[in-house]
Amino acid sequence: MNLSVSCRIAEGFLSKEEAIMTLEELADLAVSAGFQSLCMRASQIGVQSSAEEVERAREILDSRQLGVSMISGDFDIVYNNEKGPDCLRKITPYLDLAERLGSSLIRVCLKEQDDIAPARSAADEARERGIQLAHQCHIGSIFETVDQIIESLDAIDRPNFGLIYEAANLEQCQQDYGPDTIRRLAPWIRNVYLQNQRLDAEGAVTLETRCAGPVSFDIIEIPEAGGIDFASVFDGLKQVGYEGPITVHQSAPEDGATSPLESAVKTADFLRRFG
Repeated sequence: MNLSVSCRIAEGFLSKEEAIMTLEELADLAVSAGFQSLCMRASQIGVQSSAEEVERAREILDSRQLGVSMISGDFDIVYNNEKGPDCLRKITPYLDLAERLGSSLIRVCLKEQDDIAPARSAADEARERGIQLAHQCHIGSIFETVDQIIESLDAIDRPNFGLIYEAANLEQCQQDYGPDTIRRLAPWIRNVYLQNQRLDAEGAVTLETRCAGPVSFDIIEIPEAGGIDFASVFDGLKQVGYEGPITVHQSAPEDGATSPLESAVKTADFLRRFG
C-alpha cells in the first residue's frame, strides 16, 4: 500500500494556512509512522514559496526517502473558494513546483461550468510535461454528486485529468461512496483521500453543500468506529485494482489529547489492515 500523509495533519481544521510543525518535523513524523510520501500543501510549500525554500524542502524529503504524492499549490485551492479555479488559468507555476518536488500530480479546483475550458487548457499544458491534474470530490464545487463528477470529467475529456476520490465529501452530499460508486469513478481515480466523520444534526461542524443544503458532523479519528465505512472503501478499491496513493487527509486532533505523531501512527497501523 502506497501510504501518503497530507500536510493537513500539521494544520488545524479551520486554519489551513498556519502549520503547527516544521517540514522537518512533519517529514520525521511521516517516517516514524511508516508513510512513503507526503501530500504537499501550501501551508508548508506552495507557489508562494521561494526557490530556496522549495530546494530545501526537496532536500529534507530526499534525505528521508519520502516522495510527494501530490501538490496543492495555493491556499485558494484548499479552501475551495471563488479564487480556487485561478490556478487553471495560470498553471505553469504549479507545474514548475510539481517538477521541483518530484511529483506528477496536482490538485486543482473547479467551481462552475465556466471553469471547464480552462481545465482542458491546463491539462494540455500539464500533459506536455508528463503531469496529471485532479479534482477532489468536494462540496461547493461541480464535483459534489457522483453523476455531476462523471459529467464534469467527461466534459473536460483529458486523459491526464482525474479525480481525488474522497468518501467523506460524498457522504456529506448524501452520495453512496462504496464499491458501486468506486467502480463508476475508477477510470479517473488518481489519489484517495481518507478522513473520518460522524454525521450528526447537532455536530460541531456545519458545512453548506449545493445539492443537499447544510450538513453537520463531528470530526473523528480515522480508526474510530461509527463514521466512514473504510472496509467498504477498500473493498471497492481492491475490486477495481487501484494501486495509487492512499492519503491520510485528516487535520490535527483538535482536543489535544492525541499528538499528530500518535494519530499518524495509529492511523497508519489501522490502514495497513486493509492492505
